[in-house]
Amino acid sequence: MKTQYYTAATLDGFIADEHHSLDWLFQFSGPGDDSQALAAGVGAYAIGAHTYEWALENHVYAKPDEPAPWPHAQPTWVFTTRELRPVPNADIRFVRGDVRPVHRAMVQAAKGKNVWVMGGGDLVGQFHDAGLLDEIIVTIAPVTLGRGAPLLPRRIVTPPLRLVGVRQMGEAMVQLRYEVRKAGR
Repeated sequence: MKTQYYTAATLDGFIADEHHSLDWLFQFSGPGDDSQALAAGVGAYAIGAHTYEWALENHVYAKPDEPAPWPHAQPTWVFTTRELRPVPNADIRFVRGDVRPVHRAMVQAAKGKNVWVMGGGDLVGQFHDAGLLDEIIVTIAPVTLGRGAPLLPRRIVTPPLRLVGVRQMGEAMVQLRYEVRKAGR
């Protein structure tokens, strides 16, 4: 069981533009997208409020007259400090505060499968700061934004991340897989 941060980022280190848009990413498709395979090993999701709102706008309520179901059967914890619209018939739990007690509940609900922290970068940073993040998997796209939501707005210097895999994905992207080493190990 691992707590993983799996995301796509621009070459200059942003996961979304300054308007929380992922339009820069959708021009890329094709061989190598392993998000479905990764999702098969996931037992619980953690996402931030902006990621949740993006999913509502671009997936669930993209066609307001024909709402789509929530894309995950696994329980999803949404970290937020404000009231957000729920999705009918979805196991979504709105939480706030310290990630540690929530992580314990997520691990229990995941039943031996991985916990996927989807974003944003600050939420992932909170998991890292609490010593709960095990792995960072980032797919780098060959575009730059100049500004936006950073990949991980934290200093991770000592101990440094340990590179455990590099994979070319199609003709445009590369995936980097890092182990998050814990201090003292």
